[in-house]
Amino acid sequence: MSNDTIYTNRISYIFNLIKRAIKGEQQDYTVGSIRRAVFMLAIPMILEMVMESIFALVDLYFVGHLERSSHAIQTVGLTESVLTIIYSLAIGISMAATAMVARRIGEKNPEGAANAGVQSLIISLTVTITISTFGLIYADDILRLMGAESETIKLGTPYTRIMMGSSIVIMLLFLINGIFRGAGDASMAMKSLFVANICNIILCPTLIYGIGPIPAFGLTGAAMATAIGRSIGVCYQLYHLFEGKSIIKFKKKHLKPDWPVIRSLIGIASPGTFQFIIGSCSWIFLAQLVATTGKDAASAGYQTAIRVVIFFILPAWGMSNAAATLVGQNLGAKQPERAELSVKRTAKYSAIFMGVVSLLFLFGAETIISFFTKEKAVVDYAVDALRIISTGYIFYGIGMVMINAFNGAGDTWTPTWISLFGFWVIQIPLAYLLAKYFELGPLGVFIAIPVAETVITITSYILFRRGKWKLVKI
Repeated sequence: MSNDTIYTNRISYIFNLIKRAIKGEQQDYTVGSIRRAVFMLAIPMILEMVMESIFALVDLYFVGHLERSSHAIQTVGLTESVLTIIYSLAIGISMAATAMVARRIGEKNPEGAANAGVQSLIISLTVTITISTFGLIYADDILRLMGAESETIKLGTPYTRIMMGSSIVIMLLFLINGIFRGAGDASMAMKSLFVANICNIILCPTLIYGIGPIPAFGLTGAAMATAIGRSIGVCYQLYHLFEGKSIIKFKKKHLKPDWPVIRSLIGIASPGTFQFIIGSCSWIFLAQLVATTGKDAASAGYQTAIRVVIFFILPAWGMSNAAATLVGQNLGAKQPERAELSVKRTAKYSAIFMGVVSLLFLFGAETIISFFTKEKAVVDYAVDALRIISTGYIFYGIGMVMINAFNGAGDTWTPTWISLFGFWVIQIPLAYLLAKYFELGPLGVFIAIPVAETVITITSYILFRRGKWKLVKI
């Protein structure tokens, strides 16, 4: 067989795998090639994460072209910073759902997996209704607390009110996708966000600028489009959970509260939620520190850079989610060594990808940022932030995989302590010291980010090698 034929066959094989991964073919991830398992899970999970980030990027693009764009961008960025608390709750509960659903699937118990998924929905609805109400009432106070200027508060309060009020939709979108991922049905999670994004991309310019009889809502229209798009995505998810042909299928009998399962989920979700709240509060502090030391231009630049960073970091996050599913299912199948090898393989692939992205940011930062805003002061801050933060990208990629490996095993306390140390002992004090004491301003905040993430990654790897996560029972 010639080299050209071998090459053609390999390309054909890869494209076939991609097609099957996106289509969402059911398979057992506890047997067969680990590389293939990582690939089949990671492809739709990466696309899912990209779709989630597109929400913020679409808003940022259209909002960045409005008049008084620096105030509009600051509103979007500061609101998203506060919404990270909602994301933390959603991710914490979805993490518990992923771990338990994956463990039951690994045990070949789909009925138990479905029951665990419904119980996680009951928990999330109870928590989010309170938060949505709080956000609706205190939207202006939230922006004021974040250090927004008076003009930003006046312009952005309706946007913040809608985004905070629709947090229940954010919670459900994250949680149900966590259930799909735990079941190994990553394709369905991807498709639900694809549906939501298509709606958002159509509605965003329509509601911001107005078309025909539809009035222009400006910045508020961006929030309306995002809330509606996510709501449609949730409806798509629920249909497939109750009526579709998903691996995991909800039934009416599962709607009854199962208190032992609820207690177990809360036991996993509580430290998991705290884990992400630790990180979220750190990001909120950094956003506030940038806003107070550099004013609206620095804040807008930082928020623009962070959105770009998050967009490009999401493929690594998708790979880390694949690692969590593989850990949970293989531990359920009593194969801890296969679970460990899955994590190491995934970390390797993630590091390679993030290294390439790091080079892209170091040499192409100005070109990337100029796509979102033309204000020179905003661009200058954003380029500095992007280049400095990207120096730790390889560590981000490895660290996320290690952290999610613990979470996939149900060991949510270990990464919680790691996050507490990395963010609150290293990142926050260092950022404050550099920004205030050494008078570096926003630049000091940018420097603190890769330093803390590197410490987190090294600590995670050391604890992962000890292997206590293999012994966790859920």
